[in-house]
Amino acid sequence: MQLGDKIRSLRLKQKISIEQLATMTGLSKGLISQIERDLTGPSVASLWKISKALNVTMNYFFDEYDDFNQVVRKNERKKILMKDASRIYELLCPNLKNQIEMLWIEIEPGDNNIGDYISHDGEECGVVIKGSLRVLSEDKIYDLEEGDSIYLDSTIPHKYINIGNVPSVSVWAMVPPSF
Repeated sequence: MQLGDKIRSLRLKQKISIEQLATMTGLSKGLISQIERDLTGPSVASLWKISKALNVTMNYFFDEYDDFNQVVRKNERKKILMKDASRIYELLCPNLKNQIEMLWIEIEPGDNNIGDYISHDGEECGVVIKGSLRVLSEDKIYDLEEGDSIYLDSTIPHKYINIGNVPSVSVWAMVPPSF
């Protein structure tokens, strides 16, 4: 089942109209309609808003691993791909039901993530593996290079952007899981 189908199915199950979901999320009716028909992919911030409005975590929209295996091979990671191909999120955990969530995040150069800031319950810590990363947290700006790490209170609105000329690769731990 495609992402848009899952959103539409859950929205209809909860007897929520597109107009109501638009009001609940602050997104336009047209955008929600396009997302539901898989004509466009939501940004992470938009999917977060939709998830909150529909009372589910983001992992609801992504298939889970069928069997629990403590090892996740590089080529077997569950990828969270948005239509905007400049960002890739890969789950490093074998499933999404544990206490901690680990993400591998790749952001292409030139992706300035002009979208919304995200906030959610919990805390997160990340380390830059390759390239550079700018972390915007409320009114603070943190520029990180390879090997630098950062801790964030996830309830404070934040976002990540690639400020370099090469892909930015970072690894993040989040508790509780938010995807």
